Amino acid sequence: MADLLKYLPTTRKEMELRGWDEVDIVFFTGDAYIDHPSFGAAVLGRVLEAAGYRVAIVPQPDWHGDYRDFRKFGRPRLYFAVSAGSMDSMVNHYTAAKRKRSDDAYTPEGRAGMRPDYCTITYCRILKSLYPDVPIIIGGIEASMRRLTHYDYWQDKLMPSILVDSGADLLVYGMGEQAMTEIANRLSTFNFPLSTFNFPLSTLHTIPQTAFLTSDKNELPPDAIRLASHEEALKDKRKHAENFRLIEVESNKIYQQPIVQQVGQRYVVVNPSYPPLTTEQLDAIYDLPYRYTPHPKYKDKHIPAYEMIKWSVCVHRGCFGGCAFCTISAHQGKQIVSRSKASILRQIERLSHLPDWHGVLSDIGGPSANMYGMHGKDRALCEQCARASCLQPAICKNLNQDFGPIIDLYQTVDRLPYVKHAFVGSGIRYDLMSEAYARQLITRHVSGRLKVAPEHCSETVLKIMRKPSWTHYLRFRDLFLHINKEAGLNQQLIPYFISSHPGCTKRDMQQLAEETKRMHYRPEQVQDFTPTPMTLSTTMFYTGINPYTREPIYVARTPEEKKQQNSYFFWYKNK
Repeated sequence: MADLLKYLPTTRKEMELRGWDEVDIVFFTGDAYIDHPSFGAAVLGRVLEAAGYRVAIVPQPDWHGDYRDFRKFGRPRLYFAVSAGSMDSMVNHYTAAKRKRSDDAYTPEGRAGMRPDYCTITYCRILKSLYPDVPIIIGGIEASMRRLTHYDYWQDKLMPSILVDSGADLLVYGMGEQAMTEIANRLSTFNFPLSTFNFPLSTLHTIPQTAFLTSDKNELPPDAIRLASHEEALKDKRKHAENFRLIEVESNKIYQQPIVQQVGQRYVVVNPSYPPLTTEQLDAIYDLPYRYTPHPKYKDKHIPAYEMIKWSVCVHRGCFGGCAFCTISAHQGKQIVSRSKASILRQIERLSHLPDWHGVLSDIGGPSANMYGMHGKDRALCEQCARASCLQPAICKNLNQDFGPIIDLYQTVDRLPYVKHAFVGSGIRYDLMSEAYARQLITRHVSGRLKVAPEHCSETVLKIMRKPSWTHYLRFRDLFLHINKEAGLNQQLIPYFISSHPGCTKRDMQQLAEETKRMHYRPEQVQDFTPTPMTLSTTMFYTGINPYTREPIYVARTPEEKKQQNSYFFWYKNK
């Protein structure tokens, strides 16, 4: 029983063990509850707990039958928080060929079918039917990337903001610690029981990093960027492409303007985000009392996603790579926010006290492991910048490419008496490299295989992807082989590739097949491009237009075209 009190409550019994008769906020998530800072519900729950609120989590509620999981905590004092989990539920459920997946890494024993399609919408509709006057706040990657009109690959059509179909009262996009806390603080100032029928929701509409629906034109910010309406985007793909360009350019800025899009007789208003966290703020989030394990309810059950990150340590947030198909910068931000070395070492020390610790860290990394500690030399220049990537088409002259902090971090961790090995499992940018860093990484922190993601070899395709030239990969491969030979190591460099990306033709895939054959590389598993909401690649896939050049672009759209492109990877099996 005492151990249960160290986790956020997931049942009414656990709530009562704490002496509570109600909770302030109830989280519903499509993932299992793992009390680890790699999982959003745990992070936000702990942040709100630290702010003095009573928080409960309902992981993977049963959405069939009598909805008892949605009723278990009754009416919260403040609001319901809803997230599909760490992945968009449709990406979680379906392959690029739209086949149903047979497993779910975020569920005990990898069992599939524990969350619905369009998870956020389903959970919200159930909660609105049961508690129509309780505020619902949605967030997580699914809500974040669907906050405005977006292309849904699984229905093959444009869909309006998820606020429309979910009926949620407010959407928090990106990393939501500040916004969620401010929402709780504002709701706490009102008389209770709280009700959307007598509570002015407009009180929440000025909170940064949120989006809301309104029919009141007085709530539209006068300085907002106006997008083409949802209905206009449905009729004209050029307008949807232009919408994306405006959204991405604004999201790449440190200081942004509001965005407004009309849908029917209402308007979606997206408020600017908070400025990037400071190192001290990020440290405070990671220093919260996580247990670093799944909730005891999952005792003796295998949760694949947990096993993958169990001994990993995230050292920073954000990514300035700007890859066309990636959602990281859109969700976490382009600016790098790094933890202090002291905070990272504190987490490793806590991990070393877990009962099955064997002295091996699987990853000291982040969205791109070697961006730790990097930032603009002159912040004033960064504040005026709207580039999607600090690396493409050339590395920004204002970028501080100092590998000293990350080399020092690796070496410090290496010296810890309770650490035998500290590996880097996250992706690295080989176009952002120094020989000193490469030597430290390759000789000390590779567990036999180093994974990198050139994605293609065609310069035309790489430019569209916002990825570095193939020559960068070849240079790094030579350096990798040289350092291995010099150190007497026998390690492998494993490149990842994508087929069917917009702009990629059969001729490009033939070129890739020739390159992989020349390198004697036989990929066993490869990735077919999957269009996910709110990326440049997805916009090009749907519209057939490059939003920045307004020029048409080739798209392998049919299942037959995609299958044919994918088959080029297996040149050693096919004629």
